[in-house]
Amino acid sequence: QVQLVESGGGSVHPGGSLRLSCTTSGFAFSSAVMSWYRQGPGKERELVAHIGTAGDATNYGDSVKGRFTISRDNAKNTGYLQLDSLTPDDTGAYYCRIDFLRDDRWIDYWGQGTQVTVSS
Repeated sequence: QVQLVESGGGSVHPGGSLRLSCTTSGFAFSSAVMSWYRQGPGKERELVAHIGTAGDATNYGDSVKGRFTISRDNAKNTGYLQLDSLTPDDTGAYYCRIDFLRDDRWIDYWGQGTQVTVSS
């Protein structure tokens, strides 16, 4: 059974930092690409960052470039999102997503989300 569990969310002041984790099980994590999405209040869900299977290919949404860093540890079946220089616009629920091939089809799974609140 595939499971993704996010953690590390919380409340911080503007300029603060958080490190989110996505702990996974039930599939070959090293063969899956991973992404982080977020959904702010009254906003649509948006892609924050994406990382390839080996961790050497990353891309970011324009609003987080230079502030957020995505990474992964395949030995621990865990992905991370480092959030720095946070602003109130970064407030929202953050979700990890994994995609992998099964029977020649891409399958995706999502975690339940972790809340990030940035306020003064």
